[in-house]
Amino acid sequence: MLKYYLSFICLCSIFISRAQVIASDVSSAKDSIKAIKKAELVHHIGNGYIPLKYFNLDLRYLIKFNQYEGIRTGLGGTTSNKLSEAFRINGYAVYGFKDAQYKYSIGAGYRINKAHNTWFNASYTDDLQETASTHFLTDKRIFQFFEPRLLNISLFYHHKTKSASIQHDFGPKLNTETQFSASEIDPKFDYQFVTDEGSYSNYDLSMAKVALYWSPFDIYKPTEFGNKRTHSGYPKLTFQYSQSFNGPSFGDFSFQKLDFKTTYHFIHNKASHSEIDLVTGIAIGDTPLTHLYHAYPNNINKATIMQRFSVAGLNSFETMYFNEFFSDMFSVVQFKHFFKPFYNSTFSRPQLVLLSRFAIGDMKNKDRHEGITFDTLDKGYLESGFELNQLIFGFGLSLTYRYGAYHLPEIEDNFALKFTFNVTL
Repeated sequence: MLKYYLSFICLCSIFISRAQVIASDVSSAKDSIKAIKKAELVHHIGNGYIPLKYFNLDLRYLIKFNQYEGIRTGLGGTTSNKLSEAFRINGYAVYGFKDAQYKYSIGAGYRINKAHNTWFNASYTDDLQETASTHFLTDKRIFQFFEPRLLNISLFYHHKTKSASIQHDFGPKLNTETQFSASEIDPKFDYQFVTDEGSYSNYDLSMAKVALYWSPFDIYKPTEFGNKRTHSGYPKLTFQYSQSFNGPSFGDFSFQKLDFKTTYHFIHNKASHSEIDLVTGIAIGDTPLTHLYHAYPNNINKATIMQRFSVAGLNSFETMYFNEFFSDMFSVVQFKHFFKPFYNSTFSRPQLVLLSRFAIGDMKNKDRHEGITFDTLDKGYLESGFELNQLIFGFGLSLTYRYGAYHLPEIEDNFALKFTFNVTL
């Protein structure tokens, strides 16, 4: 009898142990599923989207502010893979309260090849664009939670653009896009562009662009959901060539642009590193001011340093005034060194960053651009300073100083004191 009793006890023990293992496995599986879902959510938000069932809401269009539109708010997004993995629809609609105008874009894409992520895209856009800004086609893969420069931009042009493009990845390290577009351009400021053919206050452009993003030292591993980057290597390089066509069936001007940018990080240890960024471009031919270059200025033309107090950009010249310089050829070099944070807490992670920036540029036919006064960067522009980032809730302070050939007579006008804002997922 005792033998049977002991056997029963052993069987119960084995059953309980197995049950505990199964329960533990179920709990671990649930935890893994939660972790995967959380990682996917963080990944989507890092790319600028809030994932819904059949639609991904684009965070870029919720709310912004600039000097021309005032508060700009709206909705945008793209259909998700749950609706279709081979077809997508994307778009946005926004409203500017200061200019009291709606802007929008609608587009669609069809995947031609899954292995190389080859898509054919078409879109129509009716919106504003910052004057003399350069948009790299491959930059739409990059998202910033907060773009401080946008707050102070005042010089825009309105465009109605029809475009078609082919997006193709030769591999996870090499992404390309080719785009053809036709645009109606209307500068929203007093401006005349004078050529041998006449004077233009608005004009049409037909453009072809080829862009390439190459990150040769990234490391990827294949997963069931595609290639996943396990190491971000440097340098990262972006090239873009643009060609504008003129003629009765095309646009009003013929010009070419060649743009290039690269970034390199020197990792000293887990807590400190240095960054070097280079951006350069050249425009050849009859290029209107709207499609030339500025050097990423971010300073308001106010009398005192406190009146100019605003939010510092990530890669902008904090002491350079908006609309102060324009060029048809330019180069910008920026150096930053990030020291180890002083301490790390839930709401604060103070980190000292030393920085220095240099810009040089020129313009061949400055007198062709009438109605606006500006200088060129032929003497070379310098500023240096520091940031004390993430003092509390991501906010910090920056102080930069303008010196060299473009140093201003009033000492105070050469300083820029600003907030910084940094958030890392």
